[in-house]
Amino acid sequence: MPGTIRAGIGGWTYEPWRGGPFYPDDLKQKDELKYASRHVTSIEINGTYYSTFKPNSWQKWRDETPDDFVFSVKASRYCTNRKVLSENNDSMDKFLAQGLEELGPKLGPINWQFMATKKFDPVDFEGFLKLLPREIGGRPARHALEVRSPTFATQQFYDLAAQYGAAIVYAVDDEEPTWPCIDAPTADFTYARLMSSKPDEPTGMTSDELDGIAKQTRDWAKRGDVFAYFIAGAKVRNPAAAMALIEKLK
Repeated sequence: MPGTIRAGIGGWTYEPWRGGPFYPDDLKQKDELKYASRHVTSIEINGTYYSTFKPNSWQKWRDETPDDFVFSVKASRYCTNRKVLSENNDSMDKFLAQGLEELGPKLGPINWQFMATKKFDPVDFEGFLKLLPREIGGRPARHALEVRSPTFATQQFYDLAAQYGAAIVYAVDDEEPTWPCIDAPTADFTYARLMSSKPDEPTGMTSDELDGIAKQTRDWAKRGDVFAYFIAGAKVRNPAAAMALIEKLK
């Protein structure tokens, strides 16, 4: 059985989406998550990269979304923007203790994003991987590693990620050609961040380009679940891109 493919966006609070591009004119801001979660099948929560939230916020997000909806969560920058990753306990504990478990079965992967200045150090990186929880709220935890230094484009990193069952984020950004674009089956799911939408395309990408992404996600689904997010690029077009991909996958 192939895995489930989920397509979505990063965040749901973005002023240029209001008044027509995504959200209707008469939609109240408090209803934006409810609306977005019924038009895409997953959302990456980005605000957690910058700050923490109270448990009742997580409960609210859970209750406002459909039963089969899944969030991914971007980990705190204080966990990943460190000289020594393996000395990370306080920051990680604070991030994990804020209420992620309140999402219940709607909690998907956690995206641990590293700056381009963070180079691959196998000993330190394994120390970091050892800190990642195996369970959150009694459910298996899924971890995705978004690396941006070319030093990670090495089999040693791929093997290390596979050893700990962590996915390597497949990240495409036309404006950042030095970032490694890694497609390695290191986990039972695939996590993709697609950052190449264009402002002059109503759906962010051409129909042919979206056909290519649809094929790619179907291929990934042969090895497990897929989480594909349209993020950055021409951000105003990303909801349309996600919805167009969902239509092509039907």
